[in-house]
Amino acid sequence: MAPVSLEKALQSDPPCFPRACAIQSCLRRNQYNEARCTEVIDALYDCCAAMYQREGLAEKNVCCPKRPLLELKMKQRAQERGFGDAEVYRPGQRAGM
Repeated sequence: MAPVSLEKALQSDPPCFPRACAIQSCLRRNQYNEARCTEVIDALYDCCAAMYQREGLAEKNVCCPKRPLLELKMKQRAQERGFGDAEVYRPGQRAGM
């Protein structure tokens, strides 16, 4: 199932809520095997990163990790994919490019 578009997810209340819900649905469908839900987890992180870029640190959101943790998680996920000493992934940018 494709995630809700980034623009639609950012316009939801709270921002990124549909993508956070998609993670819960995916985990339930896959007996809580996180490895099978990487696409929807990445989609949430993309949404959260875009939200922070637009709103800055003032934005508080129950759907997203705090910005420093989000950046760490995105960097770790890029490294797990074999992108070595990866920079923090930004929405709309392909990791490793």
